[in-house]
This record gives sequence, C-alpha cells and structure tokens, in this order.
Amino acid sequence: MGNAATGPGPGAGPRTGSGADPGLYGPASVTWHCHGDPMMWIAGVRALYLQALHPRAVRGVMENSDFRRDAWGRLLRTADFVGTLTYGTTEAAERAGGRVRAIHRRLSATDPATGRTFPVDDPELLLWIHCAQIDSFLHVLRRSGIALTAAQADRYVDENRVNARLVGLDPAGVPADTAQLAAYFDKVRPELAAGPDALAVDDFLRGPPVPPLLVPGRNLLWRPLAGLAYGSLPGWAHQLYGRPAPAPRSVTRRLRLTGRVLRSIPAGLRWKLPPGHILKAMRRMGPGSRPSPYTLRTSAAILDRPGRA
Repeated sequence: MGNAATGPGPGAGPRTGSGADPGLYGPASVTWHCHGDPMMWIAGVRALYLQALHPRAVRGVMENSDFRRDAWGRLLRTADFVGTLTYGTTEAAERAGGRVRAIHRRLSATDPATGRTFPVDDPELLLWIHCAQIDSFLHVLRRSGIALTAAQADRYVDENRVNARLVGLDPAGVPADTAQLAAYFDKVRPELAAGPDALAVDDFLRGPPVPPLLVPGRNLLWRPLAGLAYGSLPGWAHQLYGRPAPAPRSVTRRLRLTGRVLRSIPAGLRWKLPPGHILKAMRRMGPGSRPSPYTLRTSAAILDRPGRA
C-alpha cells in the first residue's frame, strides 16, 4: 500500500503508459476514479454552502473577491484547480499549489466578530475549507450511487491530504480517514453560524444573476441542482441556515436519479468540456488509466485498509 504523498503502490490499479508521470494521485488511487464523476459539480456547490458557514472563512472570500459578479468564474477556477491536482503532472500540480499559496499570502480580511484583521491563509481557515470540500465530494459521490467501501472512503480522505499540503497545510494535522473527518466537524461546529455573508451566498446560489434570456434555463436546470446540493447538507447546517431540511430519503432518491442521468451521458463527451484534464491524463498515461467506478469495484479487495501519508 502506498501513501498520499507518493501515490498508491504497485498492483493497486490498472496498467498505465510506461514511464509516464502519474502526477500526485495516479490511476491506482481512489481519487483518480472519483473525480471524473459528473456529480462532482453538485458536490462542489454543496461545498460552497458548507464553507460559507464559517464566518471568518466566508468573510475572507467576500472582502477579497467580487463574489456575486465572479461566482461562476470562482467555481470554474476551483474545478480547474481540483482537475489539475488530480489529473495533471506532478510539476503542473505543484505549480498550481504554489500559485494558490502565493495569492493567499497577500490577502487579509476583517473578523466580523472582533473587527481584527486576520490572514486569509490562517491554517484554521485552510483546514475548514479543505475538510468541507472533501466531505462534500465524498458524501455526494457515495449518496448518489458510487459504491465505495469503508476502506476506500478512508483511502480517499487520506489521499487528499496531498491536496491540503498544496494549499499550505501540514498533512500531519489534516484528517486521514472518515472517523477523523467526522471528529473534526464535531469539534468545529460551535464556531459555525449563518451570518449575513453566509445568507448572501445562500441567496446567490438559489438565484444567481444571468442574462434575461437565460432565466428560464436557470430556473429549469440550475435551481433544482442547487436545491439538491443544499438538501444533501447535514441537518445541523439546515438549522444554521434557517431553512427546512428536505426529507433525507427524498434527497437520496433524487441524488441517485440525478447521478444515473448524468452518468448516462457518454464520458468521452463529458470530458471534452474545458479544460479537458481527464482526456489529457489518459493520453499521457494510456487507455488503462480511464477513470471508472468499475475500477473501484474491482479494486475493493485490494484497498482493504486506508493508506497513510
């Protein structure tokens, strides 16, 4: 069994292009096969909802970006960053991480509770953003029908400590399995609240501004998907936002139905959307590197315990 810093060990996945750089994860990782799933977009919106519940974290966003005008760009840049880290070469991933760290080092914001200035790259805030993202990715993928075993879920959390390192965290202080991730949320919950900034994010996600001609499409497509992302939040998050929590069984049925519909779109077509990280990775690594839930199912017996970074 390999580790998150160097990639999984031999025998854990399909054969790939000889001598090619697998990047920081590689086709033998759980992450490689999970991040190619179309439900990652809904998981990303859930992460935004969750991240906004930390008053200092969301204040850092509000003070340093025009969220309402550039929310789509921010979402796409985040997707590009995750795609580069997952499917890019080692050099490309390290370079992307370096850019993010350099940007964060220059930024600060004002604590809404104390009025004091704090750095955006405060490790506590980076850890919250990381854990909210990883929890959302894992939760939506599993609940929508990706049948990860408990060991694979632990492996996914562990693998993504390399992601945490690239944004400036010490991997040793980042949750390494699902139990540690749950314990982290139990610990941080007293600090969370749905203040004015979180409510502004909620308001935006429910009805983002679009040109008049696109309003029908937004109402038909975006609102149900955003509502599904919101519905998949934990109960305590619904309580903080002050909106009724949908019935969990109904949310699960909708997630599974949406997953089946989106996964019915040919992967080759979905992966052609910009910036095409997966297709580039497959050309680099060979046809055996194709991200696939089937690969996760067949490798479940191998991934019988979490890796260790």
